[in-house]
Amino acid sequence: GKYEREYYVSADTGLRGAAKAAQQKRKEKEFVKLILSAYKSESVDSFNNFVGKKRDRLIVVGPVNAPITPDVIESSIDECKEKGITKFDILGFEYALGIDFEEYNKQGIDIRFRIIPREVFDKKAVEKGQVNFYDVAYIEAKPIIKGRGKSKQLSVELLDFSVHYNQDSLPNVEESLKKGAGKVILENGQVVKVTKDKETDLIEKEILTKKWTDWVDYWSVDFDYESKKEVVKVTDGDEEKEEWTGNYIFENEWQSFRTKKDRSLELTSASKEVPPGKYKVAVKVVDIFGNDTTKIIEVNV
Repeated sequence: GKYEREYYVSADTGLRGAAKAAQQKRKEKEFVKLILSAYKSESVDSFNNFVGKKRDRLIVVGPVNAPITPDVIESSIDECKEKGITKFDILGFEYALGIDFEEYNKQGIDIRFRIIPREVFDKKAVEKGQVNFYDVAYIEAKPIIKGRGKSKQLSVELLDFSVHYNQDSLPNVEESLKKGAGKVILENGQVVKVTKDKETDLIEKEILTKKWTDWVDYWSVDFDYESKKEVVKVTDGDEEKEEWTGNYIFENEWQSFRTKKDRSLELTSASKEVPPGKYKVAVKVVDIFGNDTTKIIEVNV
C-alpha cells in the first residue's frame, strides 16, 4: 500500500529541478483535495496544520507516504491551544509505533484519530460516498514477568482489542433490502447480518462478532522492539551511505494465528528469557480485514 501511495504523488522521472518540485507540490495538493472529498469535508487555508473542515471539526491530513508522527499531533494540539480550537480529526494511512492516543486526549481537546482506507483512490467509490474512514483500533495487553535472579521469563497477555468500523447505514440497508435477502454490514464495531423476511418484511439482525477475540486474525510480539534500527541506503552525490530513519524494525519473535481448521487463538504468548533491564515490547494485532495495529509497552524487568 505504501508504494502505491508513493507512486500516486511521485513526480515524472524525466523532470528536474524546479519543474519536478512544482509537479510534486501540485500532486500533493491534489492528494489533500482527494482525501477531503472522500471525507465529505471542505478545504480551509488559514491554518498551519489544518487543511479542512467538517461541520464543527477541523481536519489534519497526514502525508501520503509516511506515518503520522507525534510531532504532527503535538504541533496540531499547540495550534489548537493558541487559537482556541477544541476539536479536530487527524487522518492518516498509518501512525508511528508507540503513539499513546489516550494520553493526547487528556489535554482538553477532542481528537479523533482516523485511518484513511485504500479505497480512497477508487474514483467511483469516492463519487458514490462509499469510502469509510475508520477510527484507530485499541489494544490492551499486559506483560507477565516470572522468575528470580539475573534471568527472568517475560511473556505478554492480550487482554482486549476493539475496533470502531462502520460500513453502510442500517436504515438504508433495511430500506433497499429485497424480501428474503440478507446482507452483512459493519455497525459500531460489530459485524452484523441483516435479513428481511419473505412474508412479513420484518428485519432480523444477528451480530456475528460475539466477542472481541472474533476480530483478531493474528497477533505477534517483539520482546525488545528497539533492538534493531531501520537503516536505509541513500546517495549523497557519488557516495552511497547508510542512514537511520528514526524508526525500528518489528521482529516477529512469537505469534498466534487462526487457520481454516483451527479457529482457536492463544491469548498469552510463550515466555522469553531476558536479563534485567528496561524493554519496549511491541504487540501487533492484525484484524479480520487485514488492518494491523501496534502498541508499545514499556517493561522494567
